[in-house]
Amino acid sequence: MLTRPSLCVNPTVTVDRVRFLLSRRWIVFFGVVVVLAYLAFRLGEWQFDRLESREQRNAVTERNMAAEPVPVETVLAVDAPVDAHDEWRRVTTTGDYAEDESVIVRYQTRDGQSGVDVVTPLVTDEGPALLVNRGWLATGNVGTTTPDVPAAPSGEVTVTGWVRVDATGDSAQVADQSTRAISSRTIGPTLPFPVYGGFVELDTETPPPAEPLVKVETPDLGEGPHFFYGLQWWFFAALALFGFGYLVWDERRKMRRPSARKPERTPEHTSQSS
Repeated sequence: MLTRPSLCVNPTVTVDRVRFLLSRRWIVFFGVVVVLAYLAFRLGEWQFDRLESREQRNAVTERNMAAEPVPVETVLAVDAPVDAHDEWRRVTTTGDYAEDESVIVRYQTRDGQSGVDVVTPLVTDEGPALLVNRGWLATGNVGTTTPDVPAAPSGEVTVTGWVRVDATGDSAQVADQSTRAISSRTIGPTLPFPVYGGFVELDTETPPPAEPLVKVETPDLGEGPHFFYGLQWWFFAALALFGFGYLVWDERRKMRRPSARKPERTPEHTSQSS
């Protein structure tokens, strides 16, 4: 009597299909994937942190710009830095422009056009001078040539403007009444009178000048690309882990094919009845 052959699952086969994960190649591969996924996740968190910081800064800026102007001495002080929470607050004061002490801020572009900003100290009735960025003037590519700047209003002038924090770095250095960025810390020592810390971007002045300069551009209050960058980095983290899982599945699938074509048989598979 003949017995019908039957398939028998070898327990070592299932183990072998997973044992490849313990090889040096797969362990190293898994470590690299985990590190890359972790770095992508942290970069995503960093972008969302930047988004939160920008939203907070924009909220402060919007509140300051919408507030009524206050006397300059309530916000600024001589030889004192501007508090970051006071940037873009509107202040007002009255005094006389010291036009001969004006400083030219070079390499300021608008819509691709070369120009300069003009900073003129306003000697206030309170005593200290306030650095006022009167606005932008198109000059073309004039290099180091001193441009012909329109005159500031003469006599007593009432100025209203937005408070700005001093620039830092080499660009704020002053030479021959010229600089590349505005800072009371570097412009102040070149003047014959005390100066308030920080400076203001001109909003209005009364009486107005005969030839006004182009007013300063207000800050961009958009949120920027941080949200989408954060999502992008988190997607990369998920993609790395998913990709590793897929490769593991594919490897096991390939190992399963030979065993399906050549099933193992036990000795009883070949036994025959007499």
